[in-house]
This record gives sequence, structure tokens and C-alpha cells, in this order.
Amino acid sequence: MEQDKENKENWMISDLHIHSKYSRATSINLSFENLVKWAKIKGLNLLGTGDFTHPIWFEEIKKLEDRENGIYYYNNFPFIITGEISLIYTQERGRRIHLVILVPSIEIAEKINAYLDTKGRRDYDGRPIFKIPGDEFVREMMKISKDIEIIPAHCMTPWFGLFGSMSGFDNLKECFKEQLENVHAVESGMSADPKMLWKIKELETKAIVSFSDSHSFWPFRLGREATIFNARKLKISGVTEWETQGSVVKIDSYKELIRQIRENDFIATIETDPSYGKYHYDGHRLCNFSCSPEQSKKINGICPVCKKPLVIGVDNRVVQLTDVAENYKPKNMKPFYTLLPLHEVIALSINSKIENKKTWQVYNELIGKFGNEFNILLNVSKEEFLRQNTDTLKGTSDKLIELILKNREGKIKIKPGYDGEYGIPLIEEKQEKLF
Repeated sequence: MEQDKENKENWMISDLHIHSKYSRATSINLSFENLVKWAKIKGLNLLGTGDFTHPIWFEEIKKLEDRENGIYYYNNFPFIITGEISLIYTQERGRRIHLVILVPSIEIAEKINAYLDTKGRRDYDGRPIFKIPGDEFVREMMKISKDIEIIPAHCMTPWFGLFGSMSGFDNLKECFKEQLENVHAVESGMSADPKMLWKIKELETKAIVSFSDSHSFWPFRLGREATIFNARKLKISGVTEWETQGSVVKIDSYKELIRQIRENDFIATIETDPSYGKYHYDGHRLCNFSCSPEQSKKINGICPVCKKPLVIGVDNRVVQLTDVAENYKPKNMKPFYTLLPLHEVIALSINSKIENKKTWQVYNELIGKFGNEFNILLNVSKEEFLRQNTDTLKGTSDKLIELILKNREGKIKIKPGYDGEYGIPLIEEKQEKLF
């Protein structure tokens, strides 16, 4: 685990890439009420609204409280306006990329939606599809407002990542051309982490952020990846004034947030182990076959079951794009934490599933004792866990505490995910004894 030295009191753990119930394959119970409830249980401090382009969800966004600092509130919990766009077009060959959009205000969101209405429909999906090249889209957004932030989503995944093996580009310049200067960050996605992306030299000048792309409010989805901003600089509780050189200046919290992204000045990111992601290894889900880049090379990328080309995963794609020396670390790299969601750790410890009642029973008791999930995953000491050895945890607590601490160090082994299948956490035959 990469460590940061910032005081955790200044942390604002943020998940800015989520979806509403109007996106495909999402929970029908996604609402601002549920998002706020579970964000607090998770330990998140800031959310994106997601799906601002959808007409019905946008009407809900407009009901949020506006405190004129670029942040909008539901029951005193802060949101910024965000969404995701799918661009599908032909440029030398078929391209499919997803972009996360951060928006400074309702008024700017309305202008973006008016522009998109000239290009197609927005009402059929929370993540609408448009036939707009990447460079053209960025150029048009900059005409609307220089404060719009555009981030390539899950940048390495095969089908819709900017660097994806199936429909992406080999570099950012290919996609954004002269607009590259207006793209300041990429999203790592679950199947990659910053250490992998450091192998691509051009990303040295870009920030690497991380968000969940969550399709539900459950804490094993929401906030499973996140970016930690400096809350002290954001002053996000409301319109804040400060004095400088004899003048009183209002702090625009949204602009400070995107400044931290653009200048790579946030604190850290929270990542899942890349093997946990759905597209880490090469493989075919229907053939129940997956393999490492090395194995894939030996079989020429052909599935031994169906004899068709494999879906090339993120690990292999990073190998293809690597253009720096082994173990190279850029000067501007940010620290990151590698964590599995707490539900996964509990389920592993009691041989259950993350949705099962028994897993929830242990989860709820831990939350009741320690406040929120990120506090449990990151902060609670072994001694504090042992002092709270309650009836629910008896008989499982030693293994659970051991796994929570191993998770904190990014040391739980994962069978890699592939072709749309999540990776599977594993109990090693010889667990390290902590007690």
C-alpha cells in the first residue's frame, strides 16, 4: 500500500463517477436519499450526481440546494454535477470511449444539454450515446465553459476505455488532437491502478483519479474506488470568504476541486486490487477461460476452447503500451490505497456471499461499533477490533480481523477477473498468523 502523509482530518473522500436509476443496468431504488444514506455509511464525503444529461434525473438535480459555491446539497450532504457520455464514432476505425464530465453549475449543465440536443437524444439512457469525435466534444465543451472538466473513464477497459484493446487509442493525442491540453486527468478504472498507468509515459503529465462507476448505492459498489481531495482547501460546507491582501474573496469550492485535479494536488486515491476488476486478464467468459499476458502470447491470443480471438484485458494492454523502464515512477505520482470493499472481506472470512444476510449481519455490527466502512478499512487498530469481540463476531473475529489488516496492506490474493467477470478474493492455504 502506498502511504500519504496528509492529516486525515483534511480528507474529503469523493466518488464523482456514479449513475442514477435512469442508466441501464442500475438499481431502480437509486435516489438522492439512498445515495446520501449509504455514502455516510461508506465514509464518503462528496458525491457526483451522475447522469445530469437525463431529463428526469436533471429535474431532481435542480431541486438540490445551491449555496453558490459550485456545490449542491441534499440534506446537507454535498454533490457536484456530473455525468458520463458515450462517444461512438469512426476515426481510422471504430472508436468507443466513455468520458466523465464534471460541471460547475446548473446553468452550464443546461447549456451542455442544449448542445447535446443538437446531436441526438438524451432521454433513453443516463449515459447517452453520441457520434461525436473526442477532440470535437472537448472543443465544444470548452466553448461552453473552461470550468468543465472532462476525464476519460476507466481508461484501460477493452470496450469503452480510451486505451481499450477493442476500440480505443494508443495514446491521448490520437483521440483529443489539439484539445489534449484541455484534458488533465484519466480515471484508472477497477482493472488498473496508478502503478500500472505509470508505465505509460504520456500520463506523467496527467493526474490519475479513481471513482467507482457505481450502478447502485450499496457500499460494495459505491465508493469502491475514490479520490481523496484536500477538504481544508475546498471549504466545502458553504460559501466561505477569506481575506487576502486586504480584500475579501469568496471561495468557489468547485473551482478549487478541479484545480486539485488539474494541478495533481489532491491527496491520494483509493483503488481496488486491479485483479478484482472485470477486465484485468485476457479471456472468454462463455468459454470459462482466462490467462495472463504471458500465457496469451504463447497461444497467440486465441481461445483454446472456441478458437476465436480472446478479449484482451487491461494487464495485457498495459504491456502493449508500456514505454518506460521497469519500476519507473513519475515525479508527480500520488499515493494510493489498495482496498477490497468490506463486504468482500467479511464474505471471504465466513465463506459467504456479499449479499447474504450473514454477511450483512457482521457488516452492520462493525458499522455500529466503528462508524463507517472506510474507518474500518483504513484506521481501526488490531487492539480496537479485539476489544469489540461481540457475539456476532465470536468464532470468526480472528480470521476477519486478520483479513481486514491484510486488506489494508493490499495483500489479499485475487483470482483475476476477465471479460466482464469480477475477480474472486481467495483464502490462501497458509494465512499469516497475527495473533
